Amino acid sequence: MKVKLYATFRELVGKKEIEVSGIRTVGELIEYLARNYSPEIRKQLLETERVGENKPIDGMILVNGHNVLHLKGLETELREDDEVHIFPPAGGG
Repeated sequence: MKVKLYATFRELVGKKEIEVSGIRTVGELIEYLARNYSPEIRKQLLETERVGENKPIDGMILVNGHNVLHLKGLETELREDDEVHIFPPAGGG
C-alpha cells in the first residue's frame, strides 16, 4: 500500500511516500513506522496528553480519504491497494 507522510513525519522518515505490504491494521502500520523509521512517530500519534478513550490517535490518518477516527480507529483494516495519508498533530492554539 502507499503511505504518504506529511510535515514532521516526512522529515522523520526522510521520504514523502513509502510502499509497505503485509500490514493489516492502522495500529500495525504505526508500529511498523516506529520500528523501521522513528519511534517519534508513535509518540506523536499515540502518546500525547490528547490521546484518550474518545480519541485514540493524535493527528490525522486517512485511509482512502476516510478519517480512521470515523472508522475503527487503530483497528481499521488495511488492504494492499489502500492509500494512507498520515498527518502529525497540529500545534498552536
